[in-house]
Amino acid sequence: MSLTEDLAKLDELRRNGALNEAEFQQAKERLLGISMRGTPLVDAFNQLRRSRSDRWLAGVCGGLARSTGLESWAWRLIFAVLLLMGGMGIVVYVLFWIFVPEE
Repeated sequence: MSLTEDLAKLDELRRNGALNEAEFQQAKERLLGISMRGTPLVDAFNQLRRSRSDRWLAGVCGGLARSTGLESWAWRLIFAVLLLMGGMGIVVYVLFWIFVPEE
C-alpha cells in the first residue's frame, strides 16, 4: 500500500469513529515516522487562540498575551511598530486573524 492510501484509511477510520483524534494523530505520526509532540514551538502554536475578552479588533494581541505571558499592550505596541516599519505589522496581524481560531 502507498502512504497516501494508508493515510486515507486512517482518515476514514477517524471519520467513522473507530479512532479518536488522539489515536488518529499517533497512528499518523507512526506512519509518517515523525513526532511533533513535545516540541515547545508546536505546542505553543497549537494552544494559541484569539481572545474574546481582551480585544480591540480581532483578539490577536490578547491571545498572544495569554500564550506568551507578555502583556497585550506590549503586543499592540509591537504590531504598531512593525506597521510603521514597512507595514509588516498589518500583514502579520491579518494572518493571525485568519489562521488562529477564536477561543
